[in-house]
Amino acid sequence: MNKILVVSFLALLGACAPVQTADTAAPALAQQTVRIASPLPRAHAHNDYEHERPLLDALAQGFTSVESDVFLRGGQLLVAHEASQLQPGRTLQSLYLEPLRQIAAQNGGRIYPAGQSLTLYIDVKDDGEATYQAIDRALAEYAPLLTRYENGQVTPGAVSVVISGNRVPATMQAQTLRYAGMDGRLSDLGGAPASLIPIISDNWTKTFSWNGEGEFPAAERQRLRDIVAQAHANGQRVRFWATPEHPAVWQALVDAGVDQINTDDLAGLRAYLLERDRR
Repeated sequence: MNKILVVSFLALLGACAPVQTADTAAPALAQQTVRIASPLPRAHAHNDYEHERPLLDALAQGFTSVESDVFLRGGQLLVAHEASQLQPGRTLQSLYLEPLRQIAAQNGGRIYPAGQSLTLYIDVKDDGEATYQAIDRALAEYAPLLTRYENGQVTPGAVSVVISGNRVPATMQAQTLRYAGMDGRLSDLGGAPASLIPIISDNWTKTFSWNGEGEFPAAERQRLRDIVAQAHANGQRVRFWATPEHPAVWQALVDAGVDQINTDDLAGLRAYLLERDRR
């Protein structure tokens, strides 16, 4: 059943505010209504910030994973795909962290019910070290909301943050306390523990040639299953980006046990997953 939970909350309007000058005050708060659909554990919103309502459109489709690209500019974590697209006010806090905190505050401390967490990928687009230090400071302000990693122990939270892009493995591994895991690559399989790398992600086109047309080559199908099995044996989830937006590919990913399906087509993937469940 596709349950809809309606939550009223005060969201920072960085997503839809007019472009501001550097000396303009922070966006005003305004009443918003968020529709949260029944969760889809495998649904990941690629470049989520490019949708009309970052985060909110994904929640309305039941997506349990979203991706935000960030640049560090003037001490602010600004969200955009390219540096040329940066706009004042569109920050990691205004588009993601603050709305998530306010939703959780009015929803029993959760984004989704029944223990389903939401994954927030933060894809670092520029200097890894400086940007991660700024992210780490920002996440500490939202500690009650977040999954906690302390001395190799993981305490689940309503939101699990994953650092992707220009990662800083040595810095993150050296921390005794942090509020994010690191996005792994296929080269990390069998290496670092899930308490550092909870997810293995990689570029589909670098490992597989199949685009959804015709039969999935048997050798590639087996390779996909082997990747998933190895990651799962280490307590890690699996995701691929640059996957073809094709139902046959989505089906192959589900059949192999891939944990997150990457898409820009929120409504299309939701419809596919719900129909598959009905079948």
